[in-house]
Amino acid sequence: QVDLVQSGGGLVQPGGSLRLSCVASGSDFSTYAMGWDRQAPEKQREFVGRINSDGTITYGDSMKGRFTISRDNAKNTVYLQIDSLKPEDTAVYFCNAGSYSGNLYYARGWGQGTQVTVSS
Repeated sequence: QVDLVQSGGGLVQPGGSLRLSCVASGSDFSTYAMGWDRQAPEKQREFVGRINSDGTITYGDSMKGRFTISRDNAKNTVYLQIDSLKPEDTAVYFCNAGSYSGNLYYARGWGQGTQVTVSS
């Protein structure tokens, strides 16, 4: 089982940047796909993006341009860089670790979530 611990959230002014981190336990990190979702109050959960074990990356349609996902297998860590932050980016951001069954993706574990608040 994989434990995921998130950090890097906080209060940021519009136009600023944040880098969120998600650290996994164990020795099998490099075999997992790692994803990011976000949940804002009174809004549906949104797919932010996912980086596969081979390094390929997929972003949600509304996330392209200001969001960058990367991973450092030596540190068992996946990152979400958010640039040019807007108030609409305010949400709880969740990381997940998963795998594929055929072409279907299954999230096997979730981080605790971290709050990102964008406000003056």
